[in-house]
Amino acid sequence: MNDDSGARRNGWAALTSVSQGILAIEKVVAGLLLALLLTLILLNVGTRMLRMPIYWIDEASVLTMIWLGFIGASVMIRLRIDFAVTLVQDNLTGSAAQSLRAVVSGLSLAFALGLLVMCWMWMDPLGIIGHGFDAESFAAETFNFLYTERTQTLEWPTWLVSMVIPIFAATLTIHTAANLVEDLRLCPKREQEQMTTAEEAN
Repeated sequence: MNDDSGARRNGWAALTSVSQGILAIEKVVAGLLLALLLTLILLNVGTRMLRMPIYWIDEASVLTMIWLGFIGASVMIRLRIDFAVTLVQDNLTGSAAQSLRAVVSGLSLAFALGLLVMCWMWMDPLGIIGHGFDAESFAAETFNFLYTERTQTLEWPTWLVSMVIPIFAATLTIHTAANLVEDLRLCPKREQEQMTTAEEAN
């Protein structure tokens, strides 16, 4: 019995380790995207001042901001600094507060799983594979034009740009599952960098 309990605890610990690994990667990617966004904005301002605007910079900035927003949201979930109304939790103590945190984490996990399922249905990887990666044929039969559309100025495939949503759904699922495991005390809680306000995050 002790061996089974230890194995389960090791399994939950492995889940939180995977979450921490993803978190480390997300922090690096978020930093790179932030640097890219700043560069694009400065380049846009500079070229407009010189009356030589580059037409695709606006779209590139928007797409960079979208990716940064989703990845940043995933990071915030794992660090538990996401936006929340804590009026009830602040007035609870002990096991009641712990139980409420577990319920919230459980609901977050349910949302993440739902988003993951919706992304699977939307991108329909089995469908596009079944059509031999023929986007036109796939769109004609399913009326799903994801694989035929391109962005307006950069002319990148829309499906490639949209990949941030299923990536976010996957990382959100792992992070919320790790948070729930910790809230249920199935494994020790990982020590995270403590940030409780936007000023501290900066």
